[in-house]
Amino acid sequence: MSAQSQEIPSQLDLNKAVAPEYAYLVSHAALRFIGRLAEQYTPRLQALLAAREQRQAEYDAGQSPDFDSATYTIRNSDFQIAEIPREVLDRRTEITGPVNRKMVINALNSGAQVYMADFEDSTAPAWHNLLDGQHNLFDAIRRQIDFSTPQGKHYQLKEHTAVLMVRPRGLHLPEAHVLLEGQPIPACLFDFGLYLYHNQQALREAGSRPYFYLPKLEHYREAEWWADVIRYAELALNIPPGTVRVTVLIETLPAVFQMDEILYYLRDYILGLNCGRWDYIFSYIKTFRAHPDKVLPDREQVGMTAPFLAAYSKLLIKTCHQRGAFAMGGMAAQIPIKNDPQANSAALAKVKADKQREARNGHDGTWVAHPALEPLARAEFDAVLYGPNQIRVHNKADISAAQLLEPPTGAVTTEGVRGNIRVAIQYLHAWINGQGCVPINHLMEDAATAEIARAQLWQWRRHQTSTSDQQLINDAFLQQQFTSELKALQAQTPDRQQASLHQATEILRWLVFADSLENFLTLPAYQVLIKHS
Repeated sequence: MSAQSQEIPSQLDLNKAVAPEYAYLVSHAALRFIGRLAEQYTPRLQALLAAREQRQAEYDAGQSPDFDSATYTIRNSDFQIAEIPREVLDRRTEITGPVNRKMVINALNSGAQVYMADFEDSTAPAWHNLLDGQHNLFDAIRRQIDFSTPQGKHYQLKEHTAVLMVRPRGLHLPEAHVLLEGQPIPACLFDFGLYLYHNQQALREAGSRPYFYLPKLEHYREAEWWADVIRYAELALNIPPGTVRVTVLIETLPAVFQMDEILYYLRDYILGLNCGRWDYIFSYIKTFRAHPDKVLPDREQVGMTAPFLAAYSKLLIKTCHQRGAFAMGGMAAQIPIKNDPQANSAALAKVKADKQREARNGHDGTWVAHPALEPLARAEFDAVLYGPNQIRVHNKADISAAQLLEPPTGAVTTEGVRGNIRVAIQYLHAWINGQGCVPINHLMEDAATAEIARAQLWQWRRHQTSTSDQQLINDAFLQQQFTSELKALQAQTPDRQQASLHQATEILRWLVFADSLENFLTLPAYQVLIKHS
């Protein structure tokens, strides 16, 4: 079916064909609803994104994020969030991943309490991927989903499945295939609006409700924007107020100073906050891109025991529990190493220690990327939980701004440089070919890992960092490493993929050697993805 044949409102245009099996998703009524959201809320969103740029300019000039004196009264008030629905009182394990059909079934069957279906960092936003993902969730909610492999293996839903939560794309991302007055609409409104429009009634009839994970907020005004979007959407669809519920990822450095405010402005809808640890590390680099005293060591050395990350986690727990909200832990990205039992055992020991730390610190639940990790993570929370969660357990951690900003110690190594180049090229190569969740070195990597890798390379070059073996990270050194890593990757890549591997490498080169740090690698890479898909 051609884009021109779609019956759509005059203010919205589709510039990409829609396969017949997905035509129902972009019906006249669905696009009219999304068009109303976009028309109402795009101008405010553009102003919020401009405010981000202004704050970054202030950080570049030497300032640091801090608690806002203008919202002191909110932080020191005794507000509580709305009552948490019974079906999500226990969230001790949550599995996350992309929205392809097999993943949706396996995640819902995983044994975790929640499956976060991800349209953001683990889904490359090719038009087919987005519509196919919405279609798969539509079918899953109605229990009409199954999947068979060419080898004859069949997948279908079990009787009891995880609660479904959906992560739309971040505020900064456009949806290039849906235009309002000739301009791409915000991707978050497309993902949120399409899912809500088609599924809110079916979810409510099944005794559930629409749940969302909101990514990459940087300011409480962005939380306020989301609250207004949700309120408007509920009214437009005749949904009882407060039916939609959300969890917010605290995965940017500025947001950690505004957690009370984010909870406050979303108090009618929010369930809790989540430690989006990998994006948080990337945000630390980006926020302090102009600060030579905030250069981070090798990516592998920046773990949750680093003081600034430990402080972030503890402050999130304290803040959430004071407000009656969930404090969710971070991702375990490991996947089973089937051909090396010793390495697999060591990897699982790391997961166990991480989940044990989270549970004992007071988190209410945690994330895993693979179903095999769910029992291990669950066991650590089972060991400390005396009810469905730890919301009533309040810590008295006194976390200062200085603790949240303290850079970790450690070395920058030549292997760290090479590893960052390698993983960023591998991820970008998969992403521009439509794959947003990629197994690399026995970890299930999404865009956050590539963001850290390319931002560190830029940061080390920008501040003329030296490696532990006294190699100055300048243009000549980096070009040598690019050449070496590309040669090794070319040897592992089929001929039909050599061109896109070269394209991924050129995207990374442009990001690393640019005069300023690009806000998100997915913005320039999206232009390449559109041409590929």
